[in-house]
Amino acid sequence: MPMPWLLLFSLVLGSRPWVFSLEKKVESKDEARCSQGLSCQFMEVLCLLESAEPTKEPVLVPTKLQTEVVLRCREESDCVPCVRVTTLNLTVQEPRKEDRDETGLQEDTELTSHPWPRNESLQAKVILSFQAYLTDRCIWVMVEVPAAMVQPGQNVGSVVFDCFEAPVGGEVQILSYTQSPNQKKLNHTLQLPDCFRPEMQDSVQSCWGIEWSGVLPSFNISTEGDTIQMVLDASIKQNYVLSVYWDQTRDSRIDRFHGVLTGPQNITLNQTDLVPCLCIQVHSNVSDSLRNTYCPFREDSRAQQNLWSHSKLKFLRTTSLSWQVEAPCPLSAETVLCWKLMDSETCHPLPVPKLLQNVTVNKFQDLPLKTLHPNVCVQVWSRGKLHIQECPLEDILDPLRDDILVLETWGPQETQSFCAMETSGCTLLPSMAHTRAALLGKQLLQDLQSGQCMQLWNDTGVLWVCSLQKYVHKRWVLAWLGFLVLAACILLLLLANRGGVKGAARGRRALLLYCPDHAGFERLVGTLATALAQLRLPVALDLWHRRELSALGPLAWFHAQRRRALQEGGLLVLLFSPGAAALCAQWLRAEAPAGTGPFAASLSCVLPDFLEGRAPGRYLVACFEELLPARDVPELFRAVPVFSLPSQMPAFLRALAGPGTRRREAFGAQAPRVAQSLRPALDECLRRGATSRL
Repeated sequence: MPMPWLLLFSLVLGSRPWVFSLEKKVESKDEARCSQGLSCQFMEVLCLLESAEPTKEPVLVPTKLQTEVVLRCREESDCVPCVRVTTLNLTVQEPRKEDRDETGLQEDTELTSHPWPRNESLQAKVILSFQAYLTDRCIWVMVEVPAAMVQPGQNVGSVVFDCFEAPVGGEVQILSYTQSPNQKKLNHTLQLPDCFRPEMQDSVQSCWGIEWSGVLPSFNISTEGDTIQMVLDASIKQNYVLSVYWDQTRDSRIDRFHGVLTGPQNITLNQTDLVPCLCIQVHSNVSDSLRNTYCPFREDSRAQQNLWSHSKLKFLRTTSLSWQVEAPCPLSAETVLCWKLMDSETCHPLPVPKLLQNVTVNKFQDLPLKTLHPNVCVQVWSRGKLHIQECPLEDILDPLRDDILVLETWGPQETQSFCAMETSGCTLLPSMAHTRAALLGKQLLQDLQSGQCMQLWNDTGVLWVCSLQKYVHKRWVLAWLGFLVLAACILLLLLANRGGVKGAARGRRALLLYCPDHAGFERLVGTLATALAQLRLPVALDLWHRRELSALGPLAWFHAQRRRALQEGGLLVLLFSPGAAALCAQWLRAEAPAGTGPFAASLSCVLPDFLEGRAPGRYLVACFEELLPARDVPELFRAVPVFSLPSQMPAFLRALAGPGTRRREAFGAQAPRVAQSLRPALDECLRRGATSRL
């Protein structure tokens, strides 16, 4: 529940918290200077972006741009604001050696006319573009770098420019780039001080014509209750224009209040008008007077909630299917395409990263799929939270279908794999799991091979939609199979309670955490997880939860899985590799870990558990002895049992089984089979050298 608050303002609308006084320059001549070692000269040019031919020579690129506002004065009281470029750092960039010519053939790298190191100086044209209201100005500075300083990746120095004259109180934009083929640009936006700053009133003649006495209305704003109350305290003789509006873009706004006011006033707005882009603008009731704007609610929590209450998603069907997010303010959000299962409220994000799009408010975006399907819906996410989910209405597309979505991917050796999206996750095909997709796995694969499935996406992976209509008459078979499986499980439980069952019972939940050193090691971890799952161990592995991982992010996914494992009496299993050991060493040295994914994200929680003595009973540590000897596991993690695999596989499985003599013996007896299943993947890792890609 948001806490009501009172925000008191006894200030001038549009004034800004300037702290330092502005430097005055008694100069009228523009000047460009280079740092020591460089030589330069500048010239004013037309603001035209010239094309550059590809080159095999090194080029300069801008890497940092800083500015400040000064006053350029002809006399003490005759000044104008001026934007000085105080720092423009330049770095040498090595020419690309793999450009392709018009025929698509790669150029011969031996044709480079000046291989490294060079024996010639480097000349480059640095362009500064200044843009303000009704003003555009461009200059270029010819910079020469001595041969001794021309090294790839080296910051060779900086350029200073005095200065660009700018309008009072306006917003200016400065672009910087060098005349090189890639034309990397630096963009810098600056808000200039207005006339209500004392030194501007004293020194800038264009501020002398303001009719007010220098005091704008002071006001209080209260957002308590169901309305927004603005109490403005102004002189009875003071005449001004007040606008309260939603600032959608620089060129678009929606007025919530607009009027010419005189003297003190009370303004009342609805609480629903409170959104982050609610702004207040006041100015003198004379033509061409300065407009002073203040937007005090950008970080207000209640305004953020109202923004999402006002936001909605609409579909439009023309030759394709498009959607639009309507909102009063710009949104920092992403749209995600998801697959909605029939007779389910769950909508699973499509497991293709490129289907994420940043939200552009009040603008239609096309559905980036090869084929339209009614089960494909749109979600809007912001800061890890789902705010909007909409599916096309039946008058736009057909009703939801009882189809199944299949993801086709390729491994490092061009190996092909398929998984079907279900409520429980993505089920591998073929699979021994007791789900609908697993039971129909062979038929689905045959439908894919015979071209009976419809393609939705083809880029980083292929998404297929396969119809299940022809299998509807077989559903009674699935129902009987489910009944028989349930009956068998009940019988096994009864026999186990009587001591008559010697098979493996269900073990404890295990969350496997590992560092993805390379594709071979990921395959080894996946093989181990599959073998444990076949022993009826509930296993959580990021490779099997990519949909949730994409939606939640690595850290949130880890916390959810950790909480579930511990609540069910399970364990967190740390699989150490050379990469995992290196990441832990970085963290313990208080360095930012270089890795990504759940393992790197989990370190901020896992390591404190070990440092503060909470790890025993919650964690197990294992390593593959041929990749990382147990003695190389960091000392901190030896507070819990450490197992070398596959030689200590029986003890490892008994530890996962948990309490119960029969259960531990049953799991330990499966050790030879599990170890044998790991052999091919372990041999592949050994061929790769077990190197980490951190």
